[in-house]
Amino acid sequence: MRELTINGRLISDDAPCYVIAELGHNHQGRLETARQMVRSAHDCGASAVKLQKRNNATLYSQAILDKPYDHQNSFGETYGLHREALEFGQHAYEELLHLSAWMGVTCFATAFDEASADFLFALGVPAIKIASGGLTDVPLLKHVAQLRVPTLISTGGGTFREVDTAVETVSSIHQDFAILHCTAAYPADFALLNLRVIPAMRERYPDTVIGWSGHDSGIAMATAAYTLGARIIEKHFTLNRAMKGTDHAFSLEPVGLRKLIRDLGRARVALGDGVKRYEAEELKPIAKMRRRLTEDGWKVTGEVDDVQSDG
Repeated sequence: MRELTINGRLISDDAPCYVIAELGHNHQGRLETARQMVRSAHDCGASAVKLQKRNNATLYSQAILDKPYDHQNSFGETYGLHREALEFGQHAYEELLHLSAWMGVTCFATAFDEASADFLFALGVPAIKIASGGLTDVPLLKHVAQLRVPTLISTGGGTFREVDTAVETVSSIHQDFAILHCTAAYPADFALLNLRVIPAMRERYPDTVIGWSGHDSGIAMATAAYTLGARIIEKHFTLNRAMKGTDHAFSLEPVGLRKLIRDLGRARVALGDGVKRYEAEELKPIAKMRRRLTEDGWKVTGEVDDVQSDG
C-alpha cells in the first residue's frame, strides 16, 4: 500500500491531497517576506511550505560563481553574489521552522548538495526534497537516504531508466520516499507537462506515493494531475507575481493557492468510489424525465422504477 508520513501527516490514495507551497527564493532573501509567505500559505490551507538550500561555495564551480549576472532579476553582479543574496542561513531557518510549527504548517527544504542536507538534518526538518537536478546524482541520493528522513524526489529532465536508478538507490536504504513527476522548464508550456506519466509511474512503482511538481501557470493542471493519481502537489508560491525574481511569473498568488486547495478537495470528493448507483438527489429529476411502461405505452408518470444497485 502506497503511504508516506511527513510530520505526522499521512499521504495516501485515500487521504486529502498534500499541497506544498514552494517558496523557493521568492522571498528575495528577506526573512520578513518569508515569514509573510509562511503565514499566507498556512491561511490558504497548504500542507507544507518549502525552501531551497544550497552551499554555494562548494556546489558551483568558480567559473559559474564568477560569471556576470547583471539583468532585471539579478540580486548580484555575479551569479555567486546573486545566489548568496538569496540564501538563508541558520538563524533564518530556525525562525521559519519555529513560525511554521507554531502555525501548524510543515516546513522543509530542498537540499542541492550534501552539506545542505546535513545543515537541514541538524535543524530537524521533517523531510528533504531532491530537486530534478539531483535525480541522477547518486552520491547525493545516497547521502540523503542515509539520513533516513522522508524524501521527495523530483524527476524533471529524466527518463524512466534514470528514475529506476534513483528509486533503487534510495529504496536500498529506506522506503520513506515519494516520486514527483516534473517538467524542468520554468515556466513549462502545457504541451510539455505529459501528465500521463503520473499513472504510468503509479503502475511502475506500485508501493510508492506519486506526486507532481508543476511549473505551469494557473491551477487547472494540478487538479488534472490529482485525478490521474498524484497525491502530492507542489506549486511555486509568491505574494505578488510582479515582484523581482525569475520564478514569480509562474507562481501562484494567495488567491490562486486558495482556489487550488479548494478544487483539490472538491476533486477528491467528486472522484467517488467507482460504483454506479442511484443517488437520492437524482430520484425527483429522473421521475420528471424518464418514461416507464404503462397501460397506455411508454409515458413519463412522475414515478421511477425500483432502485437497483450493481451489487
